[in-house]
Amino acid sequence: MPRQISYRWRLRELMAARGMFTIAELMPHLTERGITLSSSQVHRLVSGTPERLSLPVLATLCDILDCTPADLITTSAQNLLARRAAGEEAPINLAARRPTRVRLTPEGER
Repeated sequence: MPRQISYRWRLRELMAARGMFTIAELMPHLTERGITLSSSQVHRLVSGTPERLSLPVLATLCDILDCTPADLITTSAQNLLARRAAGEEAPINLAARRPTRVRLTPEGER
C-alpha cells in the first residue's frame, strides 16, 4: 500500500523556546561556527520549510539550539487509499448522470 510522508520544520519554534526571535539573533551563532549565509538565506530557512538542507547547516543549527535533527524535523507517514484499477467494476450512480429536463416558458414570463 502506498504511503504519504510529510514533515514539519520546527526551527522557528525551537528558536523562540531559546529566546531567539529574529534572524539577526541567529546569524552571529551561524557565523561563529563557520556557516556563512546571507540574511535572505537565513530568513528563508527560518520562515519557510526547506526542501534541501546541507548536513553542516543542520548540524550547526542543532548545536546552536542544543537539539537533535529529530527535534528540528518531525515526520509523519500515513497509508494512502488504493486507487481503483482500470476496468475494475464500481457502482454507478445513474441519478447523478441523468440530465434534468429544461422547462420552456414563453418569452417575458417567469
